Amino acid sequence: MRRAVFLDRDGVLNRAVLRGGKPYPPSSAAEVELLPDAQSALVSLRRLGFLLIVVTNQPDVARGAVSRESVEEIHRFLREALPLDDIRVCWHDDPDGCPCRKPLAGLLTDAARDHGIDLARSYMIGDRWRDIDAGHNAGCAGVLIGPGYGERAPEREPEARVATVTEAARWISQQER
Repeated sequence: MRRAVFLDRDGVLNRAVLRGGKPYPPSSAAEVELLPDAQSALVSLRRLGFLLIVVTNQPDVARGAVSRESVEEIHRFLREALPLDDIRVCWHDDPDGCPCRKPLAGLLTDAARDHGIDLARSYMIGDRWRDIDAGHNAGCAGVLIGPGYGERAPEREPEARVATVTEAARWISQQER
């Protein structure tokens, strides 16, 4: 079976828009600012043989704050700019009770089924508790980037805490030795 690195989008690959200390996604491709180390970090993970799959909650679509077309435009931009194998999206908000909405594991388990991924040999990189909990719920190791925006802690501590996606890739590389 294959191995994967699952990546949250905003705050991991591109800069999250901060308002009042809380992270928000860009509303269009024109607002997307790739983090300077995203490309090289993903290339290094690819060299290790990992599939690279973005898993992202986009509840602003359900809330009517942004269109699905705008989110898909952002994903086209990311696919052109970065060596990604897949992008999985939950379009719902918490009250919808969707099984793919992080911290639930649906985005990861569906991707694992479709791509033949061994979740126990895979990793989840994220910048929020929901990402780490989703990874753990799927059976992956979790790597938390940054301080987590002052939100509550993940249910279970991440296997690593780092400052950047490059540091996350370096940590994963060390685990694979």
